[in-house]
Amino acid sequence: MGTHMQDILEKAEKIKLVVFDVDGVLTDGSIIIGDDGQEYKAFNSRDGHGMKLLQYTGVEIAIITGRTSKTVEHRMQGLGINHVYQGQRIKLPVFEKLVKELGLSPEQCAYVGDDWVDLAILSRVGLAVAVQDADPVVKKHAHWITPSAGGRGAAREVCELIMEAQGNLQDQIERHF
Repeated sequence: MGTHMQDILEKAEKIKLVVFDVDGVLTDGSIIIGDDGQEYKAFNSRDGHGMKLLQYTGVEIAIITGRTSKTVEHRMQGLGINHVYQGQRIKLPVFEKLVKELGLSPEQCAYVGDDWVDLAILSRVGLAVAVQDADPVVKKHAHWITPSAGGRGAAREVCELIMEAQGNLQDQIERHF
């Protein structure tokens, strides 16, 4: 489905909500389980910063993940993300409910995924994004593929793409001088 960059920016310009999968998107997909059964995940700090900046521009962020983990809960609280849906093996119903609650159309939403469970939402949103190391089937159904892999800056690239398309990127950079 690969489209020209101008088309991608036009799609990104309309985005009011970005939904991220967690494992393989905000992380590299590794799940570390301690002797006590506690689950650990590694998140990229630049991804987190990008997500905060994007929220600052008024774009909502949500998480829909099949797994349930305290780690995700803590990380999202730290980023000020309130729309966190864990334990959602079938993601589409929760996505549809969220879009309705926020009064948005699917065209105003972006979704970032890496595996087959993400296809149902990816095929319905205005901007479908696959991370660089996503499953080949998922990449085939994406409008845009991030230059970086999941957990390695892909989320930051999505946030910057949307800010660039909406004319906010330069302002966000200048806030740091």
